[in-house]
Amino acid sequence: MNKTSHVILFILLSIAFFSCSKEAGDGGNSTIYGKIIAYNYNAEFTTLKGIYPAADEDVFIIYGNDHSYSERVRTSFEGIYEFKYLRKGDYTIYAYSKDSTLTLPSEMYAVIRKVKIDDNQQTVQVEDMKIFR
Repeated sequence: MNKTSHVILFILLSIAFFSCSKEAGDGGNSTIYGKIIAYNYNAEFTTLKGIYPAADEDVFIIYGNDHSYSERVRTSFEGIYEFKYLRKGDYTIYAYSKDSTLTLPSEMYAVIRKVKIDDNQQTVQVEDMKIFR
C-alpha cells in the first residue's frame, strides 16, 4: 500500500467509527427507575386526605435533546416506574401533577427529573417524585 492508500483507509475507518457512536435512547443495557408518591388533597388544597404510592400514573422520558417525549410507561401498584434498555446519555423524566397553587390555566404542571447515564449496564434510581391529586 502506498501513502495515499493509507490516508484513504484511515479516513474511511474514522468515518465508520464516529458514525457508529449512538446518542441517548433505547438500544442499550442500562435502566432508569423511580417512584411517584401521590399527595391527595381536597379541591381547595386545604386538607390533606392521604399520601400513597401513585399507582397507574403516566411517566414520560425524553431522550437527549428530543423535543417531545420518547417513551411513556405507567407506574405499578407500588408507584414504581422503569425505563429499560437505555444507552449512555442525558434523559428527562417527568409526570404530571395538579397545580396546588390554583393559578395555572391548565391546572396541571410537569414534575421533572434530569438523569444522566454514564456507563453501560448502569441502573439509575431517580429521586422520588411528589405529585398532587
